[in-house]
Amino acid sequence: MKKTVFSFLVLAISFTNGFSQLFSACENVSAFDKSRKPDIGIVISSGDAETVWNALRLGIAAESKGDSVVVFVISKAVDVFMKDTSKYDIPKTSLEFLKMGGDIYTCATCAAMRHTENVQMCTITSIYDLYEIVKRSKKLVTF
Repeated sequence: MKKTVFSFLVLAISFTNGFSQLFSACENVSAFDKSRKPDIGIVISSGDAETVWNALRLGIAAESKGDSVVVFVISKAVDVFMKDTSKYDIPKTSLEFLKMGGDIYTCATCAAMRHTENVQMCTITSIYDLYEIVKRSKKLVTF
């Protein structure tokens, strides 16, 4: 009986710690202007550099036509922004997008899970800001 109770307590503590880790990096982090209403929100979760590159190219094209664009990088896409070694040159394409007036955000928890607080060309923010981007964008595209 004692062994079962001890096992249950260990499991419960592990679950609670894991659950809190999912949201702890996101708490109290906000960078997205809540009054902003982007024409296009682009959410990138793909770990494929070519897909990320094409999503950024879409953002550049939309910005060049006068639309306001916000990009949110999450999941495996964070890896591409951290260590792109492909022929697609994500840092260069990101810089072009930013110069056109776009914004690139990334999830604090995704960055923390990769042991960093700095994701190249991205502003660290929260899953709650992703929610605001999804809610406020006139159109939303996912890659």
